[in-house]
Amino acid sequence: MNLSKAKFWGYKRENGRIGVRNHVIVLPVDDLANAACEAVANNIKGAMALPHPYGRLQFGADLELHFRTLIGTGSTTAATLGLEPVVVIGIEEEWTKRVVDGIAKTGKPVPGFGIEQHGDHDTIMRASKAAKQYLQWSSELRREERPLKDLWVSTKCGESDTTSGCGANPTVGNAFDKLYPHKVTLVFGETTEITGGEHLVAARCRTPEVRKQFMAMFDRYQEVINRHKTSDLMDSQPTKGNIAGGLTTIEEKALGNIQKIGKKCKIIGVLDKAEAPTRPGLWFMDSSSAAAEMVTLLAASGYVVHFFPTGQGNVIGNPILPVIKLTANPRTARTMSEHVDLDVSGLLQRQKNMDQCGDELLEMMLRTCNGRLTCAEALGHREFVLTRLYESA
Repeated sequence: MNLSKAKFWGYKRENGRIGVRNHVIVLPVDDLANAACEAVANNIKGAMALPHPYGRLQFGADLELHFRTLIGTGSTTAATLGLEPVVVIGIEEEWTKRVVDGIAKTGKPVPGFGIEQHGDHDTIMRASKAAKQYLQWSSELRREERPLKDLWVSTKCGESDTTSGCGANPTVGNAFDKLYPHKVTLVFGETTEITGGEHLVAARCRTPEVRKQFMAMFDRYQEVINRHKTSDLMDSQPTKGNIAGGLTTIEEKALGNIQKIGKKCKIIGVLDKAEAPTRPGLWFMDSSSAAAEMVTLLAASGYVVHFFPTGQGNVIGNPILPVIKLTANPRTARTMSEHVDLDVSGLLQRQKNMDQCGDELLEMMLRTCNGRLTCAEALGHREFVLTRLYESA
């Protein structure tokens, strides 16, 4: 596929970034605001609430990650044309204002509503009025043609099996290798799932400094295992689904996982959870391997389209980040066809070659960026799961 002249149709954000979806988000700061946010979304058809179970009595690095994820999520959905289509609701005024102020740095005012001293009814009424106005204004947004370099593309795999490392994951790697020279901003992660293959990832780091940062993040994970006296990751890594699919060790899983970064891409930097990249190229994000958690972090970092290879089958979606699922397992493509955007099982059946499958994924990526709904979007999968670092106070 010749990408030299490839373009896509996206929405220009106030901060200069380009998005491919245009949502009006009703964002709860904490679990106590979920009901109010869902009531607003029920009142205003087309608005989308993102309920979650956290935000009370968190502190330190865990609280900072909570705010970074919420602010990043609100900023990713920010669109142009007058006002931000993000409404923030929290139980307390101070923490609500912190999220509002963080999103507002993208260049637009964001309405925030504290429930204390107002109650649900008054808060829902005021927030519904704001959401209605934003929904109408955002409905007038129009896409514009953009160069490929404006794309931010992420990847993570899930429910891997033997077909993942041999088919679906290398297909993503082939696509990454083709996107990399065009200055597309790419990312992978899943810190736990590169165990046993971390030396291969380290060898792909562009500079000694990047390699040092990567190993520091990987070693931090190893310290967590040692601290909790866990010498065996069985029941977690690999999962029961991985084992059923033929993967017997985390090292086997890691070698397949690493195929997603292709053969040519160099890692130019390392990101903390929900941290935004600063320039084009391939990044590594320190992140959970749990599907909904990592995809939520990637969305908060600003990525706008996601490649999700699966072996045994996965149903993951995200409210604001379109998730393109692909599989090389013919059984999964047949039994879970409603969840599969791209069937590359022909690769292992020698009906197609790797370049053809990579091109098919890139074509699906462009169609998705231009407005095609992914299977997860069509089925209403909106998994939004925040990452926790430790218990609340």
